[in-house]
This record gives sequence, C-alpha cells and structure tokens, in this order.
Amino acid sequence: MVLGTTHRGHSMTGQKTTPGTFTTNGLNHLALVSSDMARTVDFYEGVLGFPLVMTIDMGGGYGQHFFFDIGGGAKIAFFYLPGSPPAAPGIASPSVLPGRGDCRTAIGSMNHVAIDVSPDDIDEYRERLIAAGVDCSPIMNHDHSPRGYSEDVHDGVFVRSIYFFDPDGINLEFAAWTRALRPSDVSRPAFASSTSASSTSASAVSSATASNN
Repeated sequence: MVLGTTHRGHSMTGQKTTPGTFTTNGLNHLALVSSDMARTVDFYEGVLGFPLVMTIDMGGGYGQHFFFDIGGGAKIAFFYLPGSPPAAPGIASPSVLPGRGDCRTAIGSMNHVAIDVSPDDIDEYRERLIAAGVDCSPIMNHDHSPRGYSEDVHDGVFVRSIYFFDPDGINLEFAAWTRALRPSDVSRPAFASSTSASSTSASAVSSATASNN
C-alpha cells in the first residue's frame, strides 16, 4: 500500500497534489547533534542570523535541545548530548564540500541541509559568508548535464547553490530555485536490484575512497 501526502500551499510544479492519508505543512524541524552548544549558537544565530526560539534542558545531565528559526515555519534543532560518539566525516557527513571531492555518505546518513533563499540574494550571501570567515563553495548552477552543474546560468538550470560547513562539519547549503519544476525534471529512480549491481557499487565506493586517501 502506498500512502499519499497532500500539502497546504503550492508546489514548484504548479500541479495539484493527490489526496492521501496525511496532510503536511512542510518541514517542522530537523534535529542534529552539536559538540558545543555555545559555539553552535554563535554560528547559527551570530553568523547566519537564525533566531534562537526555543531552548530545552532535558534534565538529569542528559543534555540540551535548542531550536533556530530558518523561516517559512521551519526550524533547525540541535541536541547537545554529553558522551555522544565523535563526528564521522565520510560516513555520517561529507568530508569535503561539493565540487572538491567525494561527497558520498553512509546509507541513512544526513548528507546535507538545504536552506531556501532567494535567487536575488545568493551571490551576496556567498560574499557575506566569506567575509565572516566561512569557507564556501563556488555557486553551483544545478542542471541535468552529466556533471550535474554548470559554472554559467542557462535555461536548464533549476537551482543555484552554495555549500559550507558549520563548526561541527555539518554540510549546509543555501539553495535558490530559479524556475518552476517540470515533468521533464523527473526520471525513474535507480535500484541496485542484483548482487552484481550491489557489488559493483561497493567496489566503486571503495575505489573512490582509496583514491581520496
């Protein structure tokens, strides 16, 4: 059984949603883990300007849970949990920014967080991040080319992105849609449907990892 989802508001495609079991309003919050909540507050509120809107002391020395407003009703939340396992770049998060190497992460991991911004602002935002001392990727104009992006803006570009890390190595993206999405933007998903395909994929990951070490 496939459960459908309806959404309040408008989709980028302009198409009607199919009525289903759940009615959702977009992202409520994404919960991440911080190694130093004071440093996290300095970055997300002080550098990025996301207001801190809720703080929770979980009691018993278990830790804290803080929420930052990123606009549109969405929040980014952080746990501070004493005794958490260390960060695992290349497994739980990318070890490099997109365009600088292999950005793949483990199945079920959180690869990156894309925060919606206006296409009119993205160039300025990159300059502001760099001025604040944040290492930032070039603007990547995503298209359907074999590489997946272009240095130039053209009719096939659907979103413009910049990528940067937070103090704990969480890969953040400012993403700006440049046009409405079209039916032609959708293709069939890829499946590793056989042992051979899975082995080939695993070998490719191992080779890529070895070449980056």
